[in-house]
Amino acid sequence: MESVIDSLNAVIWGPLMLGLILGTGLYLTIGLKGVSLTRIPHAFGLLIRGRNGDGEGEISPFNALMTALSSTIGTGNIAGVATAVGIGGPGALFWMWCAAVLGIATKYAEAVLAVKYRETDPTGKKVGGPMYYIKNGLSAKWQFLGILFAVFGAFAGFGLANTVQSNTVSQALMSTYSVPTIVSGVIMSSLVALVLLGGLKRIAEVAGRLVPLMAILYLGCTTLILLMNFSEIPGAFILIIDSAFNGVAAGGGFAGSTLILALRMGVARGIFSNEAGLGSAPIAHAAAVTNDPVKQGSIAMLGTFIDTLIICTMTGLVLVVSGAWKGEAAGAAMTLMAFDANLPFGESLLTVCIVLFAFTSMLGWSYYGERCAEFLVGPKIIAPFRVLWVIGIFLGTQLSLGMVWKISDLLNGLMAFPNLIALILLSPVVFKLTREHGREEFTTVVKESEKSA
Repeated sequence: MESVIDSLNAVIWGPLMLGLILGTGLYLTIGLKGVSLTRIPHAFGLLIRGRNGDGEGEISPFNALMTALSSTIGTGNIAGVATAVGIGGPGALFWMWCAAVLGIATKYAEAVLAVKYRETDPTGKKVGGPMYYIKNGLSAKWQFLGILFAVFGAFAGFGLANTVQSNTVSQALMSTYSVPTIVSGVIMSSLVALVLLGGLKRIAEVAGRLVPLMAILYLGCTTLILLMNFSEIPGAFILIIDSAFNGVAAGGGFAGSTLILALRMGVARGIFSNEAGLGSAPIAHAAAVTNDPVKQGSIAMLGTFIDTLIICTMTGLVLVVSGAWKGEAAGAAMTLMAFDANLPFGESLLTVCIVLFAFTSMLGWSYYGERCAEFLVGPKIIAPFRVLWVIGIFLGTQLSLGMVWKISDLLNGLMAFPNLIALILLSPVVFKLTREHGREEFTTVVKESEKSA
């Protein structure tokens, strides 16, 4: 089975997928005339000023972003970055940055389309995402893409979220506190079940409180480590850029890497972390209280910026300046080693971060998978899906890490294909809405200036 999965990953994450992900991001960035990058400060302002939202929807724009971040800020930021650097070398971090810069435009376009083409379900709730903007935005001949996305999305969470996240947590708790994996599995699945009973609003409320706190805790720890190794930071950036293009020779427990390996690992782990192009985040943003697709798209793109360009970067720099990337440890154990060597109670602090990151990821992805399953079968699938989700969390603690990551990469790729094709086909709608919004903003500024004059 592992051999088959390896073969499929080699095809799905080969030149075609790398070109489609990066190419779509580049095309959207150019088509938007760089708006996705130049308006990041404005997007933060929108997030702060429009915290409660204005329009129809289930959750505030702020909580929509926190729900999306709850799924992206997960063990991919800790174990995923370590896996990328451990296999592809420090250069993988550079390619992760490149994928994120282009992914900002992708995430923006996803959310714009999600709000534009969202629907009201039989229970009166706003629902949306790739399956809906394919259904409502494209012609009948493309409808199969929406069905494919929903199928992949319903199953992808079992690899991306509950199994990978619970596996990483159980291994971290076993390593740090000698907690048996069966115990951590029972506790995690029980806590997630309690939150899922309250549906999206409870998930959003929990995410709105936990995500900012856990991000501050993690960034505080990584900042301290970097300050302690401040003299190593310039050399770390030089090594990251050099090895991105020239590869890096073997040293210590590191097996060496090439440009292609660094590129593949950087893009794959970057997408796993920020999910730009997968079509997951727009499912949460479609439920936001808003009537303006462009505003919500602007808020949505902050997810990729925060997740990869800030949090993943901090993890990667810690691994490089501490030298942990050259050791024998792999995955989360590598990051644990770097924390423990540089901070008092470092291993315990990182374990707490891992638990929080994983817990919120399991919550966020449960909603994504649930909406995909509902699109295919209807509301009757919600209760059985939640039961399977909770069971999957427990089973994830009993699987091998290597197999879990490989399955996740496979599901990532399968989920991305229909969404990326839909984004390209619907890009003219994104460009048009963005231009119209820009003209409206300009008119508003002129009128306000005239009034004040």
